[in-house]
Parts: sequence; C-alpha cells; structure tokens
Amino acid sequence: MRVIETEIAAVKRVVPNRFGDDRGWFSETFRVDTLAAGGIDVAFVQDNQSFSAQVGTVRGLHFQLAPAAQAKLVRVLAGSILDVAVDLRRDSPTYGRHVAVTLDAKGGEQLYVPAGFAHGFCTLEPDTMVAYKVSAYYSAAHDRNLVWNDPDLAIAWPVDEAGAVLSDKDRAAPRFADLGAAF
Repeated sequence: MRVIETEIAAVKRVVPNRFGDDRGWFSETFRVDTLAAGGIDVAFVQDNQSFSAQVGTVRGLHFQLAPAAQAKLVRVLAGSILDVAVDLRRDSPTYGRHVAVTLDAKGGEQLYVPAGFAHGFCTLEPDTMVAYKVSAYYSAAHDRNLVWNDPDLAIAWPVDEAGAVLSDKDRAAPRFADLGAAF
C-alpha cells in the first residue's frame, strides 16, 4: 500500500497493492501502520456505504463541525466516481481550494479526506457503490453542507445542474461565501 500526497498535502491518495492470479486478486485495503507511516494517523469509528443507481448522482459537499468533525477514507466497491475534497480550514494556505480524483472499483485507489474538509462525489457509472470510514460518529446537530456546484469553488464536475441527481438537502445547500468560520 502506498500513501501519496495530492496538491493539498493533507488530502492523500491511498493506493493498495493487488496480488492477482487466475482466480482474481487479493488486496489489503486498510492497514493502520502503513497509513500512519504515510501521515494518516486517525482512529476510524464508523463505516458507511452508499449505493447510487444513476450516473450523475451527486452526494455532497458534506462535512461535520467540531467536536464531531470527520476525517474520511473513501473507496469505490462498484462503478466509479469523481471524488472531491474542499479545504474549509480558514488558516490554511489552500482554504477554498479542492482536490478532485477519479476513484473506481477496478483500480481500488482510495482518497483520505481529513477533518476540516467538505467532501462530495459524482457517480460516473450506473450502480455505483461507495464505502468510507469516518473518524467521528454521525451527528445531525453538527452536520452541514455546501452547494456542490458553487462557482466560487470552480469544481469541474462531470455533470451540469440539469443532469445532476440530487437530494433535497444538497439542492438547498448554502454557498461557500455564506459559510463563515467552520474550522
């Protein structure tokens, strides 16, 4: 397993090794010591999984405020996504910038999104299943979101507003400019 920095150093790509033969392949997808050596020293407490039937399903941009802020380790079990992490840390030199990475089940790559970031994804294939570990339990009182296609964030989503499949919560999310100091 390799841990690779992205253009925002706190966000990391995690690339598991796959060992294959005529039966298929085997891979370690989570290993505490290897992740810690790569700068991911987080205790994950909950696993989440989502299924999206349609291409263009957008989930996000979601985050939780402290003391329930969540780091996430995201991977795709079936299909593929454009996975996005937006830096919400006010004192960060990358505040308001984002990392966008394509993740798919075929390659098995994962994305580590630290606390202090909003996270979201768009499905690129039908019947996409995403699994992710989080470092804090879900808390409705701390749950927040940002509008996925905010022009101030300049995220190059693979779907436009008319083609996006959204929840009511994500459709009504506030703009980044209205966020204030979240972290």
